[in-house]
Amino acid sequence: MAAQPSSSKTPASGGRYLPCVFFVLFSALLFIGGTAAALYLVFVEYSGVRNIWLLACGAPVAVVLLGLFVIYTLYGRFGRPLRQIFSAIDAVAEGNLAVRVPADNSPQFGELIKRFNKMVAELERAEQQRRNLTADIAHELRTPLHLIQGNLEGLLDGVYQPTPEHLTATLEETRLLTRLVNDLQTLSLAETGQLPLHPARFLAADLLQDLAASFAARAATLGIELDTRLADPEQPITADYDRLDQVLSNLMANALRHTPPGGRITLEAGAGEGRGVRIQVIDTGSGIPAEDLPFVFDRFWRGDRSRSERTHSGLGLAIARQLILAHGGKITVESVVGAGTRFIIDLPAPA
Repeated sequence: MAAQPSSSKTPASGGRYLPCVFFVLFSALLFIGGTAAALYLVFVEYSGVRNIWLLACGAPVAVVLLGLFVIYTLYGRFGRPLRQIFSAIDAVAEGNLAVRVPADNSPQFGELIKRFNKMVAELERAEQQRRNLTADIAHELRTPLHLIQGNLEGLLDGVYQPTPEHLTATLEETRLLTRLVNDLQTLSLAETGQLPLHPARFLAADLLQDLAASFAARAATLGIELDTRLADPEQPITADYDRLDQVLSNLMANALRHTPPGGRITLEAGAGEGRGVRIQVIDTGSGIPAEDLPFVFDRFWRGDRSRSERTHSGLGLAIARQLILAHGGKITVESVVGAGTRFIIDLPAPA
């Protein structure tokens, strides 16, 4: 009894497609017959020969040949590019980001293929950056973790005595790890647009004077002259004061690190593009080689290729760039080896 409903549905389901089949067959016959009649009339018009067998036998053959030619032409124009695009999409879905669709100059697919290849290239670049980031993080974490592990094992084995020096060295490594993790979190939030900003209106003069006061003692100890220049003492800025101070503090710390005794660091604020504000940090330090300039804002980039200097995480400039972008501004760098470096921050007009 249970099988009866199942068997009763089969004819119904098959019957639903019969009208579609009849419609397709009728359309095909109508197309072939109509085209054959049109060809026959054209032939009669220009040749004067009236032969019904031409309509019955010759015209359908001509229609078939014409159809094959049209199909081949349409496949070359539409089918082949679509097949290549679909194959590339399948390859990307399987993880092959090196695939590219051959260039096509057709107006239908040329721009589509160009943008598809650009998208895949960006995905490949992002994947490579992700791998590089993983390798860089592993490199940065490995050294402090090994030092902490070595110190603790030495204390447990009695090789080291729990003196303040050994404990302080271990504590410094934990602080380095904490700073690295905090910087990574800040950078991640800034890149995803989730870092909270608290914009306020203040004077550029106040920000630069606070920075100069913060770094004056350190600059004097290193024998570096610190200068502040203001085009307009009343020039306002609308930004997150703490985040902008963080950016400029990082640039100042870098300038002090790479400027020799007797050098100069200048903090400068003035009018920028449109009604915006431009802040510059200029030093007379060692400079950055031209081949390194495109990478100074990358994560973990350092001028020290050996990475022997471990007092900072290598994320400061990457964070600075993201913080300025979050404010709707931009940051650029100009440098000449042996002459110094200039970091330029352009912020939008105050609200």
